[in-house]
Amino acid sequence: MRLLIVLSNGFEDIEAFTVVDVLRRAGISIDTVGIPGTMITSKSGIRITTDKKFSEINPDEYDGIILPGGEENVKNLSNHLPLLSALERFNSKGKLIAAICAAPTILAKLGMLRDKKATVYPGLEKVLSYPRAEKVVVDGNIITSQGPGTALEFA
Repeated sequence: MRLLIVLSNGFEDIEAFTVVDVLRRAGISIDTVGIPGTMITSKSGIRITTDKKFSEINPDEYDGIILPGGEENVKNLSNHLPLLSALERFNSKGKLIAAICAAPTILAKLGMLRDKKATVYPGLEKVLSYPRAEKVVVDGNIITSQGPGTALEFA
């Protein structure tokens, strides 16, 4: 299995670092991918260099995509048309899409959560058709989770 996690400035540290750490320890291939480049600053100010930038990858070569939260990150990802197109292709092919914190709102805006059970950061439930109070919700190919406090279970 080959996964990618998409990061931009303002990503929520614990949601990204926990997922990458847990999956790599489990032997799962996961690339950190930056938008727009490889130099990204987290919500708490940690500067990282991603493995690749989004414009350099072919999303179709991956089996799943992970979207961490963070208000600024979610705004950046929501406005990145190539990412939105990739998400639609992933969904149409039934590939894994995982989103945590505010990131499920991206999927909701694309119509991917219509008739799906999902969860989101507390206070944002109005964007979901069938909001759930569970920490992590799996419905078909889509996994959603509430936020930093649920990152380990999400991973």
